[in-house]
Amino acid sequence: MDMSNTIRVRVWDLPTRLFHWALAASVIAMLVTAYLPGHWTELHARIGYGVLALLLFRIVWGFVGGRWSRFASFLPTPGRWRQYLRQPRDAALVGHSPLGALSVYAMLLALSAQVATGLVSDDEIAFLGPLNRFVSSEFGLKATAWHKEIGQFLVLAMLALHLAAIAYYVLVARRTLVRPMISGDQLVAAPLPASRDDVLTRVMALVVAGLCGACAWLIATAS
Repeated sequence: MDMSNTIRVRVWDLPTRLFHWALAASVIAMLVTAYLPGHWTELHARIGYGVLALLLFRIVWGFVGGRWSRFASFLPTPGRWRQYLRQPRDAALVGHSPLGALSVYAMLLALSAQVATGLVSDDEIAFLGPLNRFVSSEFGLKATAWHKEIGQFLVLAMLALHLAAIAYYVLVARRTLVRPMISGDQLVAAPLPASRDDVLTRVMALVVAGLCGACAWLIATAS
């Protein structure tokens, strides 16, 4: 893309950026506390409740957030796949590509499954999920096995794929995906609708985050 004739467009609103980095930090902390020797179960669970609040926020924000953060803007439809595959190699990617969209959905699903199984888990030693009493003992044990084995490796795989995709775009495609997620802005060759990112948007995000946090707290204290 010719950088001499570019336009700066707000792609990622501040709430989306804060969610992204908070989720990244939480997932890393969750994995670290899962593998560290010693008694980290309580901290691991608390981080998991935080991830629950973040996931609830992202689901809501996927419908009411900035234009490029809404699920409708990056549904991997056949038309968008055709457009993506036909575009020039050096064309600027705005928002999520269809491949990136699949990655986002896969990550959200993997993390949701991990949180859900954690909420009903029973390791028969040090932790009993707050929602375990609502499921059968057999289901709780199966959920625990998923959480500790398959689910954990799925999250690790999603994280590895995410980092590999970033490395590919930076080293091979010569595109940076990180800078727009920090500044919120992206340089494009033609005018595009910007994501709304004003005071009202941020106040609304605070309200949504507060409600999602309260919901996660109610679930965490259900026992």
